[in-house]
Amino acid sequence: MGYAKITRDLTERMLAEESLQRSEEQFRLLVQSVTDYAIFMLDVEGHVSSWNAGAERIKGYLPDEIIGEHFSRFYTPEDREADIPGMALETARRTGRYASDGRRVRKDGTEFEASVVIEAVQNDRGELIGFAKITRDISERVLAQQELEVAREALFHSQKMDAVGQLTGGVAHDFNNFLMAITGSLELLRNRLPQDPLMHKLLDNAVLAAGRGALLTQRMLAFARSQQLHVVPVDIPEMVSGMADLLQRSLGSAWTIETRFPLEVSAISADLNQLEMALLNLVVNARDAMPGGGVITIQISERTLREDEVGELVAGQYVGLSITDTGIGMEATTLTRATEPFFTTKDVGKGTGLGLSMVHGIARQLGGALVLKSEPGEGATAEIWLPVAAPGVDDAVAGPVSLPDNAGEPLTIVVVDDEAVILMNTVMMLEEMGHTVFEAGSGEEAIGIVRSKPEIDLVITDYAMPDMNGVQLVEQVISDRPGMPVILATGFSGLTANPDPRFQRLGKPYDGIDLKKAVDKAMGEQRSSRSLGR
Repeated sequence: MGYAKITRDLTERMLAEESLQRSEEQFRLLVQSVTDYAIFMLDVEGHVSSWNAGAERIKGYLPDEIIGEHFSRFYTPEDREADIPGMALETARRTGRYASDGRRVRKDGTEFEASVVIEAVQNDRGELIGFAKITRDISERVLAQQELEVAREALFHSQKMDAVGQLTGGVAHDFNNFLMAITGSLELLRNRLPQDPLMHKLLDNAVLAAGRGALLTQRMLAFARSQQLHVVPVDIPEMVSGMADLLQRSLGSAWTIETRFPLEVSAISADLNQLEMALLNLVVNARDAMPGGGVITIQISERTLREDEVGELVAGQYVGLSITDTGIGMEATTLTRATEPFFTTKDVGKGTGLGLSMVHGIARQLGGALVLKSEPGEGATAEIWLPVAAPGVDDAVAGPVSLPDNAGEPLTIVVVDDEAVILMNTVMMLEEMGHTVFEAGSGEEAIGIVRSKPEIDLVITDYAMPDMNGVQLVEQVISDRPGMPVILATGFSGLTANPDPRFQRLGKPYDGIDLKKAVDKAMGEQRSSRSLGR
């Protein structure tokens, strides 16, 4: 019996195994050298069995510190309590893969935003032998997204407030015209009514209601930054001290006011009346936040602010007026909406929702800002930041105007307004003062009257008119009749940003007293100019 010799060439197999080993080693080295991703293996129970350089960099553990430990230590206490690690492994075991974003914990206890993938690993027989886990630190991306969302929200809020402001300003301007007709008619009616006490009481009630309506329109225009402001240097400590009795009477005995003023503080540029109204509104709001009584703190400080340090204020020197209460406070949503017009948390009939929006509008119109700070149960602070008055500004602009003795003599006046009711009321008020009045419903008609009647002494015109507005009419009138005194009646603030010496301004709504003062002032300045040879 003989033997057969069988020889097999294993070269290709050995080469294949060596190639596989080299490939596996290269892959292992590649995984180990990756630093942007934490790539490691878990056994079937979730214990760490390998650890790459990226895992060490991102999570902070050295290999000998973490291998053999359960991967749940990377999760927050809340996630461990909810068994999120166990649910993740079960999902990967059942479906082959688990992916999610969430907060993870480093060795030093700090948290970071992570994007996590867990892949089930099986052998050739399809048996689960562990899991491959990949973690990426996405904190910068999440932060960038959050900042983008904040910027988008701020832009949306700004656009919304601008749109609301434009709508509010337009509505308030129309209300001013209606109130002009109402108050003017009531004033003229008062002089023609018989001396009946009941009639005069009803008339007084109507005048009072119209006055409240005028106050509301002022607040609406202030929010829209369309309110006429008379800006002068204001000493805030002096203003607050002068209002002390008024503020305390407005609060009642259950509330007290504490003041904290520096020894010296610069004057600011503001409309004194509007700033007083703003302070009163903020103090009353503070009172309402403490229904059981309490202490309201009024504090003044002066600081040099950096660009955008407070709201959108430009860099410069500012004075801050803050009003702090110890009341119920505001949660974040309420705080965000607090300056919106007509938004209020007060009961029906207890507030219009225009107080804070008015303060916000006045502050912005004066180049400042209103800042609200509050936490639920921790009270609230309202800060008004206003720019320091420029050096060399003359305080005398706030003083009374000196008029000549003959300022009230009869005049020949042209009144221009496209609203027929307002035009009629203004004409009648001027006629009751003894003036001769020509009325015009448009700029073109007014120009024709001025050119044809050399006896005209004064022109009173509305601003918002079709085809030719009041300023355009003023330019044409002065071109035709240099030195002609003109009064521009308007509620638009844009016309007061750069005072124009060519005309006087008369704010709407106005009554007979306001109208007479404007006429006397315009004619007084015109006579003063002539006497000085100007």
